[in-house]
Amino acid sequence: MINVGFLSFGWFSAAPGSRVRTAADLMQDTIALAEAAEDAGMDGAWIRIHHFEQNTSSPFPLLAAMGARTERVELGTGVINMRYENPLYMAEAAATADLIAGGRLQLGVSRGSPEPAADGPGEFGYPLPVGTSPADDAAERIARFRRAISGEGVALPGPRAHVRAGERLPIQPQSPGLADRIWYGAGGEESARRVGALGMNLMSSTLVEGGSGEPLGVIQSRQIDAYREAWAEAGHAGTPRVSISRSIMPIIDDTTAAYFGTTMERDRMGANRDQVGQIDNFVATFGKTYVGDLDKIEAELREDEAVQSADTVLVTIPNQLGADFNRTTFDAFTELRSRLAGAHTGPAPASAIRQ
Repeated sequence: MINVGFLSFGWFSAAPGSRVRTAADLMQDTIALAEAAEDAGMDGAWIRIHHFEQNTSSPFPLLAAMGARTERVELGTGVINMRYENPLYMAEAAATADLIAGGRLQLGVSRGSPEPAADGPGEFGYPLPVGTSPADDAAERIARFRRAISGEGVALPGPRAHVRAGERLPIQPQSPGLADRIWYGAGGEESARRVGALGMNLMSSTLVEGGSGEPLGVIQSRQIDAYREAWAEAGHAGTPRVSISRSIMPIIDDTTAAYFGTTMERDRMGANRDQVGQIDNFVATFGKTYVGDLDKIEAELREDEAVQSADTVLVTIPNQLGADFNRTTFDAFTELRSRLAGAHTGPAPASAIRQ
């Protein structure tokens, strides 16, 4: 593990104990989370994107604000459902936010996950074309988005366009290097192979396709291996990046003990372990929660094959407890990173990743 970041699910609600009670609270607190992560020496501030729910849904204004208030941390999404997106408008918005952030965006995209709307993309004006699968529809949108942020001409010029004969108009603005910082949220080995072949970075969450009964880290490690093999076979330059997500609850004081003590008791009783279940018509393994003092968590993470293989670990956080509470646990995450990785130099510059 080289980098550690947080992944906020971005929930807001008026439930008892919530310190993020409104959408306005969520926006301000998410910006504060990014500042807290940077202050603690973490490497990344990532947000989950879902529509028709009480959480973060339109990432680019929020990422731009996070970028304007920080200087160093990577700013990511985990993940954007591309079936909701106009690829060219998204390319403009992404480049704008990346320029504000000084080239720190790390954009995770995918075909999406189960959601409350019967046909959310259709309501957004993007009904699924007849004969096209959701995965194919998302793949086409991702491909066009990647071409646009790479500077490729995408629009036929009109009579007033200032381009050479035969050229098309590219979107503006362009943010150099953004095309190398696109990640895909893959659910299993086959999708990971496709990501490697296409030359995107790999995101793998706290659940992975497969129900063999093996630990999540073992299944996920095979997924990572398949991805890297496909990357090499495709002949892409540079070293691809891999992130995995983990639920980590460090108990470091009376407050964290009060919040996470119940999970610790479940852990002592053997009830906190990886689970096999069904989601979106496939069987998946869901990861356990790492809970306890830092020595205990460190020892368990050392046994997690995927943690040892990935370069980035994104820790899912209880965002409704607010930025002040999470700031305390961020110190614990940076300490775990130091223990697991030794000397730490922070995120590699985007320009260096492909060299």
